[in-house]
Amino acid sequence: MTAKRFQRLVNRAIITERELNNVMARSEASGECVEELLIRRGIPKHEILFSLSEYYGLPFIEYEERIMISQHITRRVDMERLKRALWVPLSVLHNRAEVIVYDPDDTVVIEDIRSVLGVDSIDFILALPFDIVRIIENNQDLNPNFPPTAGRTPLAKVRTFLAERRSLYACNRTSFAKGRTGLAFLRTGVSFIAIAVVLFRIFGIGYLTILEALLLASGLVMAVDGIIWYIPARKVGKKGIPFDRTEPTQGTTLLTVSNTGNTPVFTRSAPVKGGDKLRAEWNDLSPVMRRRFLAGDRTDLAEERTLLAWYRTLMARARTGLAFARTGIAFTGLGIALLRQFHAGPWTAFDISLITIGVVMAAEGFYWYFPGRHAGEEGYASVRRASEKWNIWDFVFPLAHKHPGPENTFAELNVKASHAPGIWATTGLALERTLLAERRNVMARLRTVMARSRTGMAFMRTGMSISAVGGGLLVYFGAGNLAWMIFNIILILFGLILILDGLYWHVPAEKIKSQFPYCYGDMEITIPDYGVPARNWQQVIFSHESE
Repeated sequence: MTAKRFQRLVNRAIITERELNNVMARSEASGECVEELLIRRGIPKHEILFSLSEYYGLPFIEYEERIMISQHITRRVDMERLKRALWVPLSVLHNRAEVIVYDPDDTVVIEDIRSVLGVDSIDFILALPFDIVRIIENNQDLNPNFPPTAGRTPLAKVRTFLAERRSLYACNRTSFAKGRTGLAFLRTGVSFIAIAVVLFRIFGIGYLTILEALLLASGLVMAVDGIIWYIPARKVGKKGIPFDRTEPTQGTTLLTVSNTGNTPVFTRSAPVKGGDKLRAEWNDLSPVMRRRFLAGDRTDLAEERTLLAWYRTLMARARTGLAFARTGIAFTGLGIALLRQFHAGPWTAFDISLITIGVVMAAEGFYWYFPGRHAGEEGYASVRRASEKWNIWDFVFPLAHKHPGPENTFAELNVKASHAPGIWATTGLALERTLLAERRNVMARLRTVMARSRTGMAFMRTGMSISAVGGGLLVYFGAGNLAWMIFNIILILFGLILILDGLYWHVPAEKIKSQFPYCYGDMEITIPDYGVPARNWQQVIFSHESE
């Protein structure tokens, strides 16, 4: 690249010939743009543009957000390729195009423009390389250096897939709830069957036989109905509940979705160079740049809600497993009681079958318990970590005590008392949507904590069932048989451990629940109406007693 392009800078004594040659040599060795190196030396950008304009005899342009490219044109070109080629079309009419370009003498670029746009005549406008890249990025709806996946439309696509995943988890939780209801039917049916069998074995055939037969039939119907309800939930649980966990970074990395079929995959990009610095300059950003960051924030919040929904689904599966285990415990306890109460005979095979089936059911139920317990711990830790992170308010209205040093202090917000509420305009709406998303996340965190509490109560119910079986057998049959006594004591102790574990999960959740207005009393929500001043916005009150 010739140094004559910058001769005007030498003529005006802005830079010496020797200094210019040194800059040119450094640019050739490092691959950096000459104009960027000159700007670093303190040469004003407009002087460089005037020099290039004088050399080429062409007008120049700088980056502005208002420079927009027609979608009719952008659909025909590869925007990422244009960043590398350093040209961008402004308009195409008949056989003539107006193009922003860095080097209008480059024959390769000229032929590329003619081939891509299908024109013969080209009107050039000069621009510096980084300005061309920013014009293209702005038309891609991107902040500086951010990849195409950072556009608001791709981020909305990711949020849509996350919403679909949350809907899937909600369906799974509904299946598990139906399965637990079916197991309640099954346990009730087992109780009916137990009563009928015991009465028949004690009294034999007699005037109670009709009642026993009715109890037995009712119990069988309820048991079969419960199994029919439970089997679909078991199939859902066995399929597994996938989720790709990533770690949000306050908008400096982007969540992307791929394999957008039945099993979409969510991944996170590498940190964007300069993204953290750009985010820290929030009050100096243009409105559209803020809206892009807010779109990323909403996507990160949607990912957190999806992750919390995943934890709740795993805990729901664990509760279903524990319900299955309790059903197995009921079978086992009934079989042991019948086996010890009655002498060996034709019914012994039935008693042993009950014990075997119960042990298998309890084993499978506890197999679901361990992943659910891990999910409960991870979910609670995730909620704790989220409460320690910065939220959107920290960026928009940062607290002074959070920034002790001048290097960490944000620029003052340029808002005056005379400004109307509509000063935020579209950006204000984006901020409101982001704040509403954060409120949904707060409630999702509370639901996760409460799901952990319900899971703890399931631990307690299971522990009480086990202890009740052990204690009941010990009280009824006494301590005459040492082996059976030890077995009963083990059941009691194991049940107590589960009860204590459940209390460990349940008590903290109750404390957290008492701190939120979403659980008790009335809750007021302001309904924004951007057509009137904020002081005139109405409030709606939701009561916990409302139906």
